[in-house]
Amino acid sequence: MNVSRRRFLAGGATLALAGVTNARAAAPNVNVPNVPNVTNVTAPEPPALRAMRAGARLAPPDYPETPIWGYEGHVPGPVLRVAQGERLTRRFVNALPQPSTIHWHGIRIVNPMDGVPELTQAPVPPGGDFLYDFIAPDAGTWWYHPHHRTWEQMARGLYGALIVGEPTPPRVDRDEVLLIDDWRLTGDAGIHESFGAMMDWSHAGRIGNWVTVNGGGEFRLPVRRLERLRLRLVNTANARIFTLGLEGMEGWIVALDGQPLDTPAPVPVPDGRIALAPAQRADLIVDVTAGDGARALLVSFEREHDRIIATLDVGGLARPERLPAAEALPPNPVPPLGDLAAARRVTLRMEGGAMGGMREAMMEGRVMETRELVKAGRVWAFNGLAEMPREPLLTASRGETVRIAMVNDTAWPHAMHLHGHHFRRLGADGRPGPLRDTVLIDRHETAEIAFVADNPGDWLLHCHMLEHSVSGMKTWVKVAA
Repeated sequence: MNVSRRRFLAGGATLALAGVTNARAAAPNVNVPNVPNVTNVTAPEPPALRAMRAGARLAPPDYPETPIWGYEGHVPGPVLRVAQGERLTRRFVNALPQPSTIHWHGIRIVNPMDGVPELTQAPVPPGGDFLYDFIAPDAGTWWYHPHHRTWEQMARGLYGALIVGEPTPPRVDRDEVLLIDDWRLTGDAGIHESFGAMMDWSHAGRIGNWVTVNGGGEFRLPVRRLERLRLRLVNTANARIFTLGLEGMEGWIVALDGQPLDTPAPVPVPDGRIALAPAQRADLIVDVTAGDGARALLVSFEREHDRIIATLDVGGLARPERLPAAEALPPNPVPPLGDLAAARRVTLRMEGGAMGGMREAMMEGRVMETRELVKAGRVWAFNGLAEMPREPLLTASRGETVRIAMVNDTAWPHAMHLHGHHFRRLGADGRPGPLRDTVLIDRHETAEIAFVADNPGDWLLHCHMLEHSVSGMKTWVKVAA
């Protein structure tokens, strides 16, 4: 927890009265396009997935449990596993005091199962339920979370992992899922009730003071030297960008946002570091290179200090020498981009936020000045509109390749997430990068994405800094049937 990566302190963390820190230094059976329709038998009584209030031990043992909201009363919720092409059915039961839904993040499923109240379904009221039923078309690392009052419900602990297995998994000794979150806790380890704070909404978002992996403030894992691990890293934080580094491990990136890299061979982790914006994922295959009796570390590099977020205690030897380099994962059936030169282009301009210079924007059919927008809780805008638009950003024909240039005219980075599809960011030379579902766009930066609009329906496009989304940064695209 509160340790230097060069020296481990014997004692536990100390929680300050003002807060805490674990810093080192203080549906229907239909096809998804390009996926065969697998007709597995659905159980007559689908398993339930309950959202409920519970307690969890996030902070050290000398502090009380934290009251959380969790799926099945746990944080994170249960890891759901299916094979590629299989059906997943869960009856969502809402035992919370608020309406809620489940969004299956990153999966290219049918639109009615996407879990977005404004577009695909009504929110499930307290005491209500909803049947989610879909085929999992792509192997990879996915996750699930609510899409109603997401900025509060996720910050209270509502999220979990969904793992879709490859027909032939890569050769590893162990497959580990690490959901990384940060929490804003009070001095007695309660969740700080500062939801809706305009400082968060207009700045970077709700940044916490206590980091957990799989719901614990000190994640430890016994390993052996030269053991090969698959690490599925998921950033579940509301707004924190993690720059993660490996120490005592060496390895490769094999997938980003669930989709395998389409390179001839996996890419070595550059300088042992990888950045994950909120909602982004990375699959790594790593070899433990730290010596017997030493420790390998997963480190978060931050502005004021570094933070150890996972410790792997090395004991014994897995094999006499390292395995050969990891091989690439098999591709998923994502359609290739069409002619980019002929593709239709649209622009999405981001405005607003603190130090952003936005003086006015449209809302409720009229132009509002900044003061009135702030009073209404809207401090960001897409293309001059500070609310969910009635008309889509674009309407695409099924199978059409489209390009969206996202211009960040704000003083803050934004993690833009497109539902129902995967896209490629185009480089300065026009070459497409790896498949992603969330792209981090730095302040005053422009990023252009391209994708094949092959999944019919109405699909949300929004900032996954959740406070930014609720205060104006969301739109949608329509794909014709």
